[in-house]
Amino acid sequence: MADQRGRNVRDVRRSNTSLLLRHLYFKPKASRLELSRATGLSAASVSSVIAELIDAGVVVETGAVESEGGRPRILLEVAASRFQVIGVDVGETRVRVERLDLALNELARAEIPMTPGHYEPRDVIAGIAAGLGTVGVPDSGSGAELLGVGIGVPGIVVGPPESVVHCQTIGWDAVPLEALLREVTDLPLFIDNGANTLGQAEMWFGAGRGARDTLFLLIGSGIGASVMVDGVAYRGSSTSAGEWGHVTTAIGGRQCRCGARGCLEAYIGAESVIARYGEVAGDASDLADAADEESALLRILAAAGQHPSSPRAIAARAVLDETALHLGVSIGNLINLFNPERIIIGGWAGLLMSHELLPRVHEVAREHALRYPFMKATIELGQLGSDAVARGAATLPVARFLNTARIPSRTGS
Repeated sequence: MADQRGRNVRDVRRSNTSLLLRHLYFKPKASRLELSRATGLSAASVSSVIAELIDAGVVVETGAVESEGGRPRILLEVAASRFQVIGVDVGETRVRVERLDLALNELARAEIPMTPGHYEPRDVIAGIAAGLGTVGVPDSGSGAELLGVGIGVPGIVVGPPESVVHCQTIGWDAVPLEALLREVTDLPLFIDNGANTLGQAEMWFGAGRGARDTLFLLIGSGIGASVMVDGVAYRGSSTSAGEWGHVTTAIGGRQCRCGARGCLEAYIGAESVIARYGEVAGDASDLADAADEESALLRILAAAGQHPSSPRAIAARAVLDETALHLGVSIGNLINLFNPERIIIGGWAGLLMSHELLPRVHEVAREHALRYPFMKATIELGQLGSDAVARGAATLPVARFLNTARIPSRTGS
């Protein structure tokens, strides 16, 4: 009984510590009294846990405010500089690696270009390793501890014990990504689908804050989604929920990279938009020297703004209108199916095309959704820009830290 009781006491203290840490992380500059009221913990429990966190350098006192008829209230917050994390966005045109402090302020960044169409696992591993080498780790004299490396990837991520990735669109079938990464780094690894990491970043710090049931749509070279139900990502029975890009939008339609026909990705992903422009224009020489997909998409958007009678403007407008139509119909379907509070559009291509597409997307979604759930939903843009996947990946080790409440010593042991 003593051992069982000892484990229970430790579990309760760990739970209390996690509760206080999470509150201070998301709502900094709170006093001990405010923490007690917000969490329901006794004043004695709050004081005891906070004292331990301050001693470990995890929480710091940041000032005081006057209280009514008593001593000033000391304000507390998590010591953002005490810990660091790394976020990695494995995209189809580049690998982005960022080192950040606990508040996700950027400290270092690397962009490793990838050759389009060449997604061999070893090439991706080499890109990640190069990025990790560039951003580095905390200086030994800084007192900062690196909590781990979060990685957002395309496809279905299965694990534990070790993360394995399935992604038909780039030819990955049960790629043992975590095991391969272990050959180049011994840092703690946290791997998830990129749409899920984008969703978590926007839920914590961006357009999803304050919402519970939200859909995040990532539009890049390909597309994906993260379904947040009561603030938590819905993953399905085998972690493949959110493969929105492979919902059929046209029976017998365009060939998708996954091998099927008529997938939504074959109509609204950046790769598809660029390909369809070439088909409609009949001559895509104006894209021939584009440095990458982003440059090509920018040229299509510019062409759409040319004189209305210009052949390139006609082609660009037709492609963008069709893209808006497919996206709007899909969003209408999602509203009917999930009844979300918000639908957030992100990803580099989604944000790039938003100015041209969003009014028409909103109109089409309204035409294809039931009136009542449509009135209750908003369609918005992500607030974190093209960094959202990498920043979201960085939240993976942060979330583990907040949930497990592992309190290190001052030496980081």
